Amino acid sequence: MIVMRGRWRPALAVLSAAALLMTGCAKSEDDNTNSTSSANASAAAQATKSADAAGATCTLQQFGGTKIDLKTAVVGFSQSEKEANPFRIAETQSIKDEAKKLGIPEANLKTTNADSKFDKQITDVSTLIDQGVQLLIIAPLNSDGWDSVFAKASAKKIPIITIDRKINAKSCTNYLTFIGSDFAEQGKRAADKMAKALNNTGTVSILLGAPGNNVTTLRTSGFKDELAKVAPNIKIVFEQTGNFSREEGQKTAEQLLQANPNVNGIYAENDEMALGAVTALKGASKKAGDVKIVTIDGTKGAVQGIVDGWIYSVIESNPRFGPLSFSTAEKFFNGEAIPENIIISDREYDSTNAASDLGLSY
Repeated sequence: MIVMRGRWRPALAVLSAAALLMTGCAKSEDDNTNSTSSANASAAAQATKSADAAGATCTLQQFGGTKIDLKTAVVGFSQSEKEANPFRIAETQSIKDEAKKLGIPEANLKTTNADSKFDKQITDVSTLIDQGVQLLIIAPLNSDGWDSVFAKASAKKIPIITIDRKINAKSCTNYLTFIGSDFAEQGKRAADKMAKALNNTGTVSILLGAPGNNVTTLRTSGFKDELAKVAPNIKIVFEQTGNFSREEGQKTAEQLLQANPNVNGIYAENDEMALGAVTALKGASKKAGDVKIVTIDGTKGAVQGIVDGWIYSVIESNPRFGPLSFSTAEKFFNGEAIPENIIISDREYDSTNAASDLGLSY
């Protein structure tokens, strides 16, 4: 596996043709200084950091499906959470934009939103299958509990691409591939930033993401393992879920500040909780920079928070899955081998680049 931290530059690594599922479409961030539109175009074309080429792969023949033309296919997209979250807004829009770019008729892209209710998402996907979709792209709310969907999709040989969160299942049998970030690596990078912010000593609180999915689990373990390794003098004094919500993040941060009024740092496992924590800090009469906040996502609000001095660093988690999802599906239907995991490269923001790279955020 090729691991690249910080900004992605093509010259840093050479990936095999099988591993690189998108070529010629991603630019170095240094090429994106002219306009917001060109910056966003580059950000939308995610760079493949590693396609786990040494791992399992799946072909159309192995899967047992039928070749289809995406331009005339019926595609289902299941969104997991309410689109008040900028990540979800950008994710859904990316799917819609790429479908339109490919010429897929609007009526052939069927989208649903589970409103953060897992039972509803299972029903949503089951309904999409009943409506005759030939490809499913799912942003799963939870990693477990998908057996009924797998059985139904498998019976009709409908390939499933999961994005941004993994489903605990067998690739090439229950689903085709997972496309997303290395969540443990995100946690490690956040820990490195926190260690630097606190000069390797002090106290930290963690605003945990929603339970029941691999994003929370890996962002937590990655952060804790790395922090213990690089800054053992930093102590974690509080951790509680904020469910990836700004409102709950604020409430949880208020509780942690009551219990630990002199806490030095807050690690938020997404930007919405971090922005909630900023509100809590203001309510506690803290000044910008009194408590170092490190967070994950890359929303405009959080990156602006760096510019304003309230947030120390943001590790990106790129939500623009449309181009890579559809290019992966196209290669699959053309008979190419698709890796079990397609891991993308995420940038990061701090005081050195937040103002200049604000246009890259979402």
